[in-house]
Amino acid sequence: MGKDTGFLEYKRKNNGDVKESERIKNFEEFHTPLMTEERRQQAARCMNCGVPFCQSAMNLSGMVTGCPLHNLIPEWNDEVYKGHDQHAFARLHKTSNFPEFTGRVCPALCEKACMCGQYGDAVTVHDNELYLVETAYANGYIQPMVPEIRSGKKVAVIGSGPSGLAVADELNHRGHTVEVFEREDEIGGLLMYGIPNMKLDKSVIKRRRKLMEAEGVVFHTGVNVGVDSLNGESDGKKQKSSSSNSASNLLDSFDAVVLCCGAKKARPLPAADPDKIKGVHFAVDFLTQTTKALLKAADESVESLKKQGGYIDAAGKHVVIVGGGDTGNDCIGTVIRHGAKSVTALEMMPKPPVERLASNPWPEWPKTLKTDYGHEEAIFLFGEDPRVYETTVKSVTTDKKGNIKQIETVKVAFKDGKLVEVEGSKKTLKCDLLLIAAGFIGCEDYSADAFGLKKSPRGTVVTDAESFHVAGTKIFCAGDMHRGQSLVVWAIAEGRACAKEVDEYLMGYTNL
Repeated sequence: MGKDTGFLEYKRKNNGDVKESERIKNFEEFHTPLMTEERRQQAARCMNCGVPFCQSAMNLSGMVTGCPLHNLIPEWNDEVYKGHDQHAFARLHKTSNFPEFTGRVCPALCEKACMCGQYGDAVTVHDNELYLVETAYANGYIQPMVPEIRSGKKVAVIGSGPSGLAVADELNHRGHTVEVFEREDEIGGLLMYGIPNMKLDKSVIKRRRKLMEAEGVVFHTGVNVGVDSLNGESDGKKQKSSSSNSASNLLDSFDAVVLCCGAKKARPLPAADPDKIKGVHFAVDFLTQTTKALLKAADESVESLKKQGGYIDAAGKHVVIVGGGDTGNDCIGTVIRHGAKSVTALEMMPKPPVERLASNPWPEWPKTLKTDYGHEEAIFLFGEDPRVYETTVKSVTTDKKGNIKQIETVKVAFKDGKLVEVEGSKKTLKCDLLLIAAGFIGCEDYSADAFGLKKSPRGTVVTDAESFHVAGTKIFCAGDMHRGQSLVVWAIAEGRACAKEVDEYLMGYTNL
């Protein structure tokens, strides 16, 4: 696959980045694509592997490496190298519903398992994927595919994040009538309101919605199933109120109900309760407000955002972010664009090594230091990496009005499997805004309770073993609500697998 000697002739070349000094002035996507000939050279680096680990999704030492969607990566890399972009996209789309999402936000598990990465640099699979899907849109390869025959079966999907969208997409193409219910005013779940614009422009989600609607999927926004009656919006029009108990109404009205409500129950920070201390917020709430304001603003510039207002503003503030994952990094990039006076990111875990350790060999997921766009921007702006490792918040100090003013931190370490404080390690930091990005602990209770479902100790919905089906019901569950907090690519993979089970439940067999 690719060119026989491509990995020897061409060095890895990533998509470019707009300079930090320019990109922090707006919320626009900042990656710049390669020229087409350069992209073909990058695809040519794909080797004719005997066993392509890139598409394996193997679990090694408790971590997955390789693509959970089992994308046919060597096949479409070969087609890109040869200039057959339409054929390449057809092979990509066979296993991936939304490469425009994963091509932007996926951490590229495929690349971590690439054979070229064993002793050198992996193939640019992530960038190649994004090139393919955007080329497909630009050249009209992507057109509405409306089923010629409908099955007469109706499916309700609760939640329009990546898993819900994947379920809807698969079942609609199979010929079932699919309606998606979303509590927010826009579809996408955390794609829309948990990932900032500069990482995933919201026009990308709206483009996909338009396509799915043209194919027959019906979206109801502003419907919080388990709380509201069915009186939200569909295509901008108010729907007639149906039943005050929307969960039972859906079960009565549809042949199957699929819950894809996510795992948005935020992990609390004992020392700082957002309900009691002003200036303390959960990260997703903070990011959501910025995105909602941007959607109403004239453009994606910082100036337009400030004119719009109506969001948690970090301008001129000393910001502390608790949590070192992707969401924490997104918060760093966002507060910098707001105009924060300083930003510090606290991480309980030790600082990872720059290079792989001998105990973490290829093709395991590399436990190495990752410096993302937010960290790069903080280093550019403030002259140092914002991350402080093995540290957490011990206590919070407020002014007389209850506004946070400073925090006390403490070093922590793992001893005999337990997290303990390090004596004499307390420090005080200025803090006008504290953002909690410490992950999630499961689905929100009401979404499961509305359907009378049991939850596991991890806060996920209990289904049949190795299944997405809740025994004895017409209810299925997929995505983070089923597996726990995870990646977009896993949510899509779950949605596809769940749709196959739903189809078999409805029809007695499946060809998905």
